[in-house]
Amino acid sequence: MTGMHEPDPVGPVPGQATLQRRPGGRAWLLEGLSEQTARHPGPHGTPGPEHQGHSWWRVMCLTGVDYFSTLGYQPGIAALAAGLLSPLATLVLIALTLLGALPVYRRVAKESPHGEGSIAMLERLLPWWAGKLFVLVLLGFAATDFMITITLSAADASAHVVENPFAPSWMHGENVWITLVLVTALAAVFLKGFREAIGIAVVLVATYLFLNVVVLATSAWEILTHPVRIGDWTDAMTLEHSSPLAMVGVALLVFPKLALGMSGFETGVAVMPQVRGDATDTYEKPAGRIRGTRKLLTTAAVIMSCFLLLSSLATTILIPQDEFRSGGAANGRALAYLAHEHLGEAFGTVYDVSTIAILWFAGASALAGLLNLVPRYLPRYGMAPEWTRAVRPLVLVFMAIAVFITVWFNADVDDQSGAYATGVLVLMLSASFASTVAVHRRGHRWGAAGFGAITAVFAYTLITNVVERPDGIKIASLFILAILLTSSASRVHRAFELRAAAVTFDEDAVRLIDEASAAGPLRIIANEPQEHSTVAYRAKEYSQREQTHIPDGRPVLFLEVFIQDSSDFTAAVAVHGDEKHGVRRLRMESAVVPNTIAAVLLELRNRTGEVPHAYFNWTEGHPVSQLLRFLVFGEGEVAPVTREVLRRAEPDPARRPRIHVG
Repeated sequence: MTGMHEPDPVGPVPGQATLQRRPGGRAWLLEGLSEQTARHPGPHGTPGPEHQGHSWWRVMCLTGVDYFSTLGYQPGIAALAAGLLSPLATLVLIALTLLGALPVYRRVAKESPHGEGSIAMLERLLPWWAGKLFVLVLLGFAATDFMITITLSAADASAHVVENPFAPSWMHGENVWITLVLVTALAAVFLKGFREAIGIAVVLVATYLFLNVVVLATSAWEILTHPVRIGDWTDAMTLEHSSPLAMVGVALLVFPKLALGMSGFETGVAVMPQVRGDATDTYEKPAGRIRGTRKLLTTAAVIMSCFLLLSSLATTILIPQDEFRSGGAANGRALAYLAHEHLGEAFGTVYDVSTIAILWFAGASALAGLLNLVPRYLPRYGMAPEWTRAVRPLVLVFMAIAVFITVWFNADVDDQSGAYATGVLVLMLSASFASTVAVHRRGHRWGAAGFGAITAVFAYTLITNVVERPDGIKIASLFILAILLTSSASRVHRAFELRAAAVTFDEDAVRLIDEASAAGPLRIIANEPQEHSTVAYRAKEYSQREQTHIPDGRPVLFLEVFIQDSSDFTAAVAVHGDEKHGVRRLRMESAVVPNTIAAVLLELRNRTGEVPHAYFNWTEGHPVSQLLRFLVFGEGEVAPVTREVLRRAEPDPARRPRIHVG
């Protein structure tokens, strides 16, 4: 990073504030950010040794505020999508949840046990820039999922506020500003410090699920004591659809619209670092954490499946279809409608308060996911400023986006559901595909076939959803475009940073450096990274001594940088020394040549106490093409870029390594 003259291979303690020199407001905003800050900040960050995690069922509540809160609006959306066939379509959704999404994310938990999720699994499949671009696209869909979770949940919470009979009359029709207040309150929580959410989540989830049990039990009693309602429902279905086979066919066609009922799985694997593992767990093999996370995912899926089926039956049988439409009393709040209708306004108000709280906190879970996802990838790619590793600036950015989305969609739940479903389904499709590849690589043919079938189902579900609700893919495309543009701009802006997290020398390199530095300042010849002959090395040394006036008799070291993956941004540099073909060489691998040379020169200065001299040849070619080669391939015109990197990294010209070009 810029200003890192003495890289520390260990780095500071994660979360340790290192901004004491920065003035007030900025220090508060960037609290916890350091030159080599922990790679996973935020409330779901990897716990330190002093933090032993939580029981899996408590962590399930943390992800459950997102997953279970969809009961607030899922039955209403299902009724709008499938009408009287909502229970049948919900059965299809449950089958896909238990037989598709659950096995997939149990596999993701095993393959990515540190909270990276399916994106990290896919990142390893594609090399170079293709992998980075693929991850950016997936991040766009993930941002769509999490951002719409925040705004949609807050919008549904506001619907519960204005529909409550005890709500003041001046609140009616004011969904937008109520949603904005909830979003702002969410931002305030994170700006103050979102240290521990699990305790709050346990209380919210337990209360909300208990109240739903009461509502559904009362609804079941209402249906059983008035069996004519079941007859009315089945008669109405028969009038609309000619046969049971036709009903099943329609349910299969419309169930993709119910995809919101599968949200929460990605959050489930994101919170894995919070799950307490076994005492024998290691970073490489956290078997206890994986087992606990699988229990978390399975229990949450089974509980949610039961609630989805029962709520779909209750709302479809007991609520007139017109009430589900926009402006209807059950729109976006079907179970709350039943709570008020059959248990009275007092209980209904308690239910509304519980629903509002868990929907609001679902936004907290989604925001926490974003705060963990963005710092994990974009700064590492050089596609976001270093301040994006800090929580508070990101909170302000995400909340500004949430405000825009809320105003744009007028805080309407139905209008946002398409984009939400698109984000959820893309992440599930990527997870199922990644699981298919992972199992196939291990030689499990039948397992690969099973995950492949699940991938095909999710692909169909996604395509159907996009065809039915193209607004979802349009919104996701805007997120993707914004991420691509800002990431590219950031990568160009940060191109002249040192980009070496640490520089280390092996024993041979140390010996060569010490021997050469005994004769005065080091003389380094930058050379093309390939195996040259003795004659070629001698010719190179002779031409450099002649053209750049290296003092006769002074020893020289050849420095050669081998490009590995130029799409990488920051990495540790390991310098290896050898003597071959009659010359002494320092050789290393890196993603970029000039920045690496600059970092090595600064480390040589720090090691020897004298400013080294580096000698280059000019590169032939147009300056613009050379700049593009540098940005894309890590090469280009090395000498001037090396000098520019050094100029930015070392403000004192007297301490800046000297660059000579011949």
